[in-house]
Amino acid sequence: MSKAQELIKKEGLVGMIITDPYNMRHISGFRGGEGALYISATQQVLITDSRYTEQAEKESDFTIVQEHRGHTREQIFAECLEKEEGALAIGYEDQSLLCCQFDKMEKALPVKEWVPMGGKVDALRRIKTAEEIEYLAQAEHIGDVAFSRILDFLKPGVSELEVAAELEYQMKKAGAEDLGFNTIIASGLNSSMPHAIPGRKKLEAGDFVTLDFGCKYEGYCSDMTRTVVIGKANAKQKEIYNVVLEAQLAGLAAVKAGKTGKEVDKAARDIITKAGYGDCFGHSLGHSVGLFIHEKPGLAPSDETVLQAGMIETVEPGIYVPGFGGVRIEDMVLVTETGCRNLADSPKELIEL
Repeated sequence: MSKAQELIKKEGLVGMIITDPYNMRHISGFRGGEGALYISATQQVLITDSRYTEQAEKESDFTIVQEHRGHTREQIFAECLEKEEGALAIGYEDQSLLCCQFDKMEKALPVKEWVPMGGKVDALRRIKTAEEIEYLAQAEHIGDVAFSRILDFLKPGVSELEVAAELEYQMKKAGAEDLGFNTIIASGLNSSMPHAIPGRKKLEAGDFVTLDFGCKYEGYCSDMTRTVVIGKANAKQKEIYNVVLEAQLAGLAAVKAGKTGKEVDKAARDIITKAGYGDCFGHSLGHSVGLFIHEKPGLAPSDETVLQAGMIETVEPGIYVPGFGGVRIEDMVLVTETGCRNLADSPKELIEL
């Protein structure tokens, strides 16, 4: 019995409809992202169209059914339900399914009770398998390679957009199949914005440059941030950088199975607050990573989730001072019973270029 079928049994359902592409991939192996799954104790059906049926047959051991105008998705679901016995209580992904899609299913299918699954299906992805950990580690390694190659490219006169393009090229050259998310390159005053969009601004002597980037390897994401200085850092830049580094190291040391996300966040946040920059660290310390770049649980002041061995988390404190600039340092780590395994190898001491 698969984890999805165990969930169906636990929740007292007849079956479950999966439409989130990341959950489809995790449960069925199908990477195409277009379609839906129907799962019950006796059926595992993958519905997709002619663009993906050959791919689906290669990647999944589910029964593949092709949808088209004469055989719609709702008709296929109805055929699946005809094979079931008992009152039809069907789970669905209320957090990702569009309202219009749910309306179509509700009108077309003889379901007695629609049961919203909340984050229960997503939670099946929290503990990574050995294979998933290998993919995640390789994705982070590709980031390390790209970072080492980008340093010689960072110089006055190069624009943020050019840096982003070069960094993305280097990740692809090192084996990435795609980006994990839109690359963030923030220089000078722009670095005070945690998720600044790369623009035409050119790097200048004295700039902080924050590089937040990641790729996909076999569908799994990486996430890493490093902040460097173009030229020599001034005293305030060194002060802020060292506070963030101290906080990041404290956060890494706090990661361990049995700790809550709240406890780990506090270990890093207290250092930044004590240094007088508490108001300049507004986001959470980290988040889980997998097939999607931002997964749960997080390392956040409000997250009481207990960390378990096999989870992947980022540790990424930052200080952002409007009108001056900002620093963020981020690694992706594997939670273990005794601590964590850092999947990133890039240096973290302040680099002056």
